[in-house]
Amino acid sequence: MLGLIYIFDCKGRHKIGNMISELVIIIILIGHINSGPGTTPNINHIVIGRCYEYISLVNPSNRYKCEEIWHEFEKAVIQRTPCSVRVKDYEQMFYAAPQTPPCDKLLFWSKTRELMQSYPAVTGSFWTLEDTLVGFMFKDLIWCGQKERECGFDFHSCPEWSKCVSHPVYSLWKRASQNFAAAACGNITVLLNGSIENAFDRNSMFGSEELDNLNPRMVSHVHIIVVSNYEGPFV
Repeated sequence: MLGLIYIFDCKGRHKIGNMISELVIIIILIGHINSGPGTTPNINHIVIGRCYEYISLVNPSNRYKCEEIWHEFEKAVIQRTPCSVRVKDYEQMFYAAPQTPPCDKLLFWSKTRELMQSYPAVTGSFWTLEDTLVGFMFKDLIWCGQKERECGFDFHSCPEWSKCVSHPVYSLWKRASQNFAAAACGNITVLLNGSIENAFDRNSMFGSEELDNLNPRMVSHVHIIVVSNYEGPFV
């Protein structure tokens, strides 16, 4: 069966001629191999809204230009193809959102996310990466640009982290983790999962980025907590 195939991009429609329609299906399938969910819907409203929530309610002592932070973030992502957003591409965004976390309160973690979220709630005295402005704004969101540069975000599918050398989401969290660790001072706490074979994983974000960016002149003590039974006890 013959049919006309059109390529749709952000600048218009281009007819490319007669081809076998089955080929269209093959092309579509190939295009979605190793792809995950697309950019989080309404990501601009979510990010800017979280920013205003942070500076109004969470940490009102700081003042930031939320629209400027969003603009620098958007520029870093949509001006590059989905797998070519490097750590340094977010530099201007982080310049627009400088922050110095408090000394003696930073909590680092590796493969203990659920416990990490409840631990500060119980103690009430720790700061995690998610407590920073950038961490608060982008937590649990997904984003990537389209293959055609400057065509906006791709809301249909984004590449998986493992299939992408410079993944836009990974690069942002990598830079955020580096900054968070570099600003650590005084006593810090590290929460590790002792119920797995490698409680300390050199390839994790903590092992590969945060640990190497800790400043020994600023950090006076490291308190390591290894949770041997991650699922309990239930008392």
